[in-house]
Amino acid sequence: MSWPGDSSGTRVRVARILGLLVLILVAGAAGYHWIEGWELSDSLYMVVITLSTVGYREVGSLTPAGKWFTMVLIVAGVGLVTYAVGTVTRMVVEGELQLLLGRKRAMSRIRRMKDHYIICGYGRIGGLVAREFERRPLPFVVVEKDEAQVVRIPTHYPVVVGDATEEDVLREAGIERARGLVAVLPTDANNLFVTLSARGLNPDLFILSRYEEEKTEAKLLRAGADKVVSPYIIGGNRMAQAVLRPSVIDFIELATTTTELGLQMEEVLLDDASCLAGRSLAESPIRSQLDIIVVAIHRRDGHMAFNPAARTAPEGGDRLIVIGEREQLDKLEQLAKGGVC
Repeated sequence: MSWPGDSSGTRVRVARILGLLVLILVAGAAGYHWIEGWELSDSLYMVVITLSTVGYREVGSLTPAGKWFTMVLIVAGVGLVTYAVGTVTRMVVEGELQLLLGRKRAMSRIRRMKDHYIICGYGRIGGLVAREFERRPLPFVVVEKDEAQVVRIPTHYPVVVGDATEEDVLREAGIERARGLVAVLPTDANNLFVTLSARGLNPDLFILSRYEEEKTEAKLLRAGADKVVSPYIIGGNRMAQAVLRPSVIDFIELATTTTELGLQMEEVLLDDASCLAGRSLAESPIRSQLDIIVVAIHRRDGHMAFNPAARTAPEGGDRLIVIGEREQLDKLEQLAKGGVC
């Protein structure tokens, strides 16, 4: 796995420099110990003062062989130290070390995440999904392998840089602990592969996948996707409806993407232990106290009941499609999760 801004291998260069420095210290100390017969501490001291060029006195008189060894050590060691200092300075100036440390902190943050969403691909669609999740806010991780795209990702987004079709990369994104995955890679084949891998790694994961060709839709569903979306079909339908029913589209946009009306449309899942489960809408506080409109009830078996009657009783596992003020919707979500009515 690579890191953004690391096309020349920052970590590899740092590791190589440190390895060479340790090697020359060990080789220099061993050389003085073998040639001059000095103690290892004295030999290491001689190597350090030689490489640092501080000019302290020598540990003892050097034999001709020791002098030749010192000259070789100066040529090789001082040059290496100069190169190391220059390289580290350049990395600091260019921000490579800061970026490396920042990504390490991001990985540490990802390891602590739970019930989050994984966005595979940060193209135009993936960027819109990430911004919407941030607005909610919902915890999420972006997986992207293209460095040209990675540099566009806001620095506060947790990112795993790698190929989402690889299971190890999905594990780094915490797929075993994730709540959902959004596959919006550029090709249907990659989205299909990610869907198969993700379903195998987490059978309970909610998977939404993008597709372009109609024949891919059925394959994605068979592979384990819960929902499949074609941006082109949605875009075409939306444009047609904007012409045929402009007021309806305006209302939906206001209710789902802005807060200008003071109202929002939301989906609320009822837990089995919720005090709302098994009670009719007339008996529950949804309408009478919270003043929330129940647009539809999506039953656990998949049936959708639109404009449910007052006598309708939602059950645990059902999803309520509702419209109301944000504050009241938050209260409804608490009741749906087991709060006291």
